[in-house]
Amino acid sequence: MPATRDHPQPALRCRDISVNFGDVTALSEVSADFAPGMIHAVVGQNGAGKTTFARVAAGLIRPDAGEVIVAGNAVRTGNVNDVRQAGVELVHQSFALPPSFTVAEAMEFGASGSGFLYSRRKLEQRWQAHLESLDVKVDDRARVRDLPVEIQQSVEIARALVADAKILILDEPTAVLSPSGIANLFERIEKLKQRGVTIILILHKIREVLSVADTVTVLRGGMRVEGPIDCAGINAGQLAELIIGSAAPREINADDRVALTGAGTVAHAESHSADTTAIPMLEMQSVSTHRDAEGPALEDVSLVIRPHEIVGVAGVEGNGQRSLVRALSALSDLAGGTISFEGTDVTRKPLSGRRAAGLRVIPFERNVEGLSLSSALWENWSVRELLQKSLLALIKPAELRKRCAQALTSWSVVYNDVSQPAGALSGGNAQKVILAREMDDDARLILAAQPTRGLDIGATTFVWQSLRSARERGCGILLISSDLDEIFDICDRVIVVLSGRIVGDFSAPYDIAEVGAAMTGAVR
Repeated sequence: MPATRDHPQPALRCRDISVNFGDVTALSEVSADFAPGMIHAVVGQNGAGKTTFARVAAGLIRPDAGEVIVAGNAVRTGNVNDVRQAGVELVHQSFALPPSFTVAEAMEFGASGSGFLYSRRKLEQRWQAHLESLDVKVDDRARVRDLPVEIQQSVEIARALVADAKILILDEPTAVLSPSGIANLFERIEKLKQRGVTIILILHKIREVLSVADTVTVLRGGMRVEGPIDCAGINAGQLAELIIGSAAPREINADDRVALTGAGTVAHAESHSADTTAIPMLEMQSVSTHRDAEGPALEDVSLVIRPHEIVGVAGVEGNGQRSLVRALSALSDLAGGTISFEGTDVTRKPLSGRRAAGLRVIPFERNVEGLSLSSALWENWSVRELLQKSLLALIKPAELRKRCAQALTSWSVVYNDVSQPAGALSGGNAQKVILAREMDDDARLILAAQPTRGLDIGATTFVWQSLRSARERGCGILLISSDLDEIFDICDRVIVVLSGRIVGDFSAPYDIAEVGAAMTGAVR
């Protein structure tokens, strides 16, 4: 159909896009048109193909089939320069500007082909004017690494608009923001829309989609199942069903379904009853650490976790969550304070000693910290036992392989052979291997760091149920997550960390505004 006043030419048109990574199909014949000057959302479960779609549209991935058309002109797929010259920019979920640069230096670095003659004074004047034109309030002499996450993201967006981009793609832009940060981002996006910029948002929360987007496209299993459709003509429940599909576990309760999709508000009217008479599973008293590459130091942190209790840690990422896990895992030295497990002082005990006392860790990055991808499944699973054996103890691989197989079967891990490399597993099954290793009968205190990140709905509900089962057995659990819906759904208490300090302690039912205010340091 030719472009008309009522039906303008699409700003971006993707036709029959297919992408394969080895035997895995990431996208299968995906087609979608995005009208100019509007805000479009692309949604789907983890693994639905959203990020791959964004990278194809931005020229970062060359599809196996299909074409990308910008403002009526076909562009060379897989060629970033051609796509950028056509007016398409992508802001990644993981920020790309050099953290050690000043804002002005980072802006110049990101403005490829600017040809600007370097002069610090003129450089700062040039980029300060550009930032102010986009209402980004920041000193362009500040180091990128020293900026709050929300401001870093604003600078990334400003960088993307240097070349007067006509199409701006934001990949999961709300993942690292507080509730107030999300509101500010959406306000900025609305202003860009008014300037004629076409916005494509990769999102996974339904309430966010319906609050900001004009249209929504749903991907599932690498295929387009609907859209772009007018957001005014669909409600949260209908969109949730499109995202989840008929393959969703039928036993998902109402609050879990809300937490998984963001369609509504998690009620969580009652907390599970922790055993307040028992000796705490964890007691931290005035713990401080030294600042390191993992993030800000902990400052005077005191925390108690009791048996039968899940305590959630909320906070904008990079505010001390990793430092907290490192301190509890004996991976960093304390500058002060004490740590006790079930009444026993473990402050000076190494990781092996703390594991013998019942500490278990589900790490932040399962493919980096949790598993050796090139090692066999049985070797990965056996790490727990090997850490607790003497160096002179006799190791029996045949027995370990047998016990590993039994454990993986009981945890419903889909695998071919315990000798296969861990890297051959899907994300959900890789996480189950870690659960099978860490959540054994001797576990007493479980540190679960982003345990569902990157997992689909089935794997996510499995992890949640596993944590709840551990709570029922009497474990104390510290859950660190950037997903407030997840935290509100399964946690009995929520603490908020900000710049290495605990600045809030909340019990259910939770008030998202109060928790969000604590995350940003606002006073309510």
